[in-house]
Amino acid sequence: MTSPVNLAPIVLFCYNRPWHLRQTIEALQHNTLASGSNLIIYSDGPRHESDKPLVKEIRGYLRELKGFKDIKVVEADRNNGLAISVIKGVSEVLKLQGKIIVLEDDMLTTPDFLAFMNEALDTYQSRADIFSVTAYCPPIPFPAGYGKDLFLAPRASSWGWGTWIDRWNKADWSVSDFVSLKKDRNKVKEFAKGGEDLWPMLVKQQQKVIDSWAIRWTYCQFKNNAFGVYPVRSKIKNIGTDGSGTNFTFKTGYYGEDMNPEKIEIDPNIQPDAEMIKLFGDYYRLPFYLKIKNWLKYQL
Repeated sequence: MTSPVNLAPIVLFCYNRPWHLRQTIEALQHNTLASGSNLIIYSDGPRHESDKPLVKEIRGYLRELKGFKDIKVVEADRNNGLAISVIKGVSEVLKLQGKIIVLEDDMLTTPDFLAFMNEALDTYQSRADIFSVTAYCPPIPFPAGYGKDLFLAPRASSWGWGTWIDRWNKADWSVSDFVSLKKDRNKVKEFAKGGEDLWPMLVKQQQKVIDSWAIRWTYCQFKNNAFGVYPVRSKIKNIGTDGSGTNFTFKTGYYGEDMNPEKIEIDPNIQPDAEMIKLFGDYYRLPFYLKIKNWLKYQL
């Protein structure tokens, strides 16, 4: 059990969605470890004139916030975007704290979310083959008789996740080996075990079509032969897939609705399960029309 004096700081990134942010924070306030946890909130600046009232409303709300051991709000003067905000913010906090729990402004959590995340971070800190932990699980089928509460996947989650400074420092945010990777079809195939969408996302990132910290973080995990720890049942629910988000401009329920309030048994010696990795990867299989589009537009 994590000592109350050694709880990981919570870092929350927000932009222009006051309603979503309130839901996220109210759920966090109901966590059993909230009052003993430090909360650092990065509030991005407005991108458009129409964003200014929303950003102002958010910052007014944050100034009155209570329910945590300590609250720090970092207000950006201009719009940095999510990727820069996350890379910079996570790096800053990890330099001081060594471990971290990260949320965005559209995540509902169970009351034991912080307890689970802290226990997982402490349990797997010494495992060099584990780069991240998360409280989210996509709605994938599980093999009959799979008796564990957790599994390992060759992908990092960007929803309710945590990591440690020594792993985060291994990330190459410029992906300097991309040219050689592109020529190695076996490596590309291995990378895709975490989902058929990963390679197209990395290509689009390098072509500046998208700006994603998460795909570069997942590639870092892959390069280091490492895994992310996932629960069999989520302790987190994304409420940003309603069309309001920067990355989700369409409405979808594809990512699951259920949250598990029950205690998760954390196995410190958990190992990769080939069947689970296949089922996980299959969930992120691309539809045929997208494969054609990627081939025509990006020569994938």
